[in-house]
Amino acid sequence: MTVDPDRNVTLRGEQELAERAGHLFLGAEREFVCAAGDLRTWAMPGMRARIVEARRRTATPLTVRKLFNPQVLGDERAERHLFEVADRGAHVRICTTGLPYETIVIDDRVAILAGPPVRGERAYTVVRSPDVVRSVSSLFRATWDAATELAEFRRVRPPVLGQESLRILAMLGAGHKDEAAARELGLSLRTYRRRVAELMRLLDARSRFEAGLRARELGLTG
Repeated sequence: MTVDPDRNVTLRGEQELAERAGHLFLGAEREFVCAAGDLRTWAMPGMRARIVEARRRTATPLTVRKLFNPQVLGDERAERHLFEVADRGAHVRICTTGLPYETIVIDDRVAILAGPPVRGERAYTVVRSPDVVRSVSSLFRATWDAATELAEFRRVRPPVLGQESLRILAMLGAGHKDEAAARELGLSLRTYRRRVAELMRLLDARSRFEAGLRARELGLTG
């Protein structure tokens, strides 16, 4: 760990981040914002999940804003994750401006700047200098204002779907009953219906019929 004269701290690895700065995540009172180029910014399995779960147990209402580059929508699983994040109340936007590896600002009072992994370990700089935090926050807000809401971004760009999802859309388009489609695909009825609901969300469709129309409009089905 190194400390500069402005009390900015560089932490090595996620374990040290959790031990020495975890209270900053849990102590957010008004706003938590995050900008990242992709979703693979945490190497330690479960570390982000533990922080999120601990945050959920607190009663303080919090505005959460998450800003990503379009490449996070490069696979279906990541895209479903983003919609789940939005369903939990976070504001999610997509911007085409290149973003740093990951930047977090908490209550406009502290910023956490993450670097790329070096020999499997990341460095996290915890910034408390008011002028620097204000500058980072201003840059985030300017980029946020120019970004596009996740749902709106998806309306004009087709989602990246795997073969299973494309087959489900084909089943819907052919009018197959859920039970028959699930058997054909080797899925349980519950899993099939869950996957249909996820596809409707990805396609911004309010019904299965509308999902079929959207799929054809986007060139996902014939």
